Amino acid sequence: MQDSLFRCPLCAKPLRREEHACRCPVGHSFDIAREGYTYLLPANRKHSAAPGDDREMAAARRDFLSRGYYEPLLNTLCSEILPRCGDAPTLLDSGCGEGYYTAGIYQALQAAGKQPRMAGIDISKFILRSAAKRERGVEFAVASAYRLPLADASVDVLLNCFSPLAIEEFRRVLRPGGHFLYVVPGAEHLWEMKAILYDRPYPNEERETPYEGFRYEAIVPVDETITLQNREDIRNLFRMTPYAWKTPREGKERLAARETLTTRISFRIHIFRREG
Repeated sequence: MQDSLFRCPLCAKPLRREEHACRCPVGHSFDIAREGYTYLLPANRKHSAAPGDDREMAAARRDFLSRGYYEPLLNTLCSEILPRCGDAPTLLDSGCGEGYYTAGIYQALQAAGKQPRMAGIDISKFILRSAAKRERGVEFAVASAYRLPLADASVDVLLNCFSPLAIEEFRRVLRPGGHFLYVVPGAEHLWEMKAILYDRPYPNEERETPYEGFRYEAIVPVDETITLQNREDIRNLFRMTPYAWKTPREGKERLAARETLTTRISFRIHIFRREG
């Protein structure tokens, strides 16, 4: 048995991680799935039977990210997080998806001689199956970012990459002096793909947004060009973007006809320090 980074979602007491379940002192028990993640989303907080990414979207994210196309973002995240960590940091990836960035950061910290404890949460059980298989040293749980199952001031570094911004919860779980990294798309992210999908594509808005209780440290750009070599990679990239939900049929057909695609990728990493 070992102490979990997570808290009981019903009573907020500490959880102990056993072989097949996590249990709190009151007696609440939460099964650990075969893949290794824990289900910590109470039924009364679910908005559907299977919230979050479905099987198809989860597979698209897993397959695309595993090809290394977004490695420039992962490498930049690692280089920004490493100097902001002590020797034994506690980290949370909120909206971790299939764990590509979670695992990469955890492994980079270990390679640098640190002893991290890391957790990842996502609302989709389908996508966490991939995350838990990717890195056994990270604790993963199905949970809501708006009701994080973690103690107050228990996290040194919190990552949010293209996921819901639950700023009040982030402020609660981050310790004073801890860091919050918020990844958003740059103005021209996937511009060439958008130009195929839409007759009049428009750039993403870029702005500096302060949040109460946080102080800006930096906005770090990541800009590269990638070439997708086959239709499967193009299809997977499309499926893991919001455009999959709102693209006209004609645009989808134009993209499906492409055998390769060269497009810009553009990210902005907003780095904040928790005040107090």
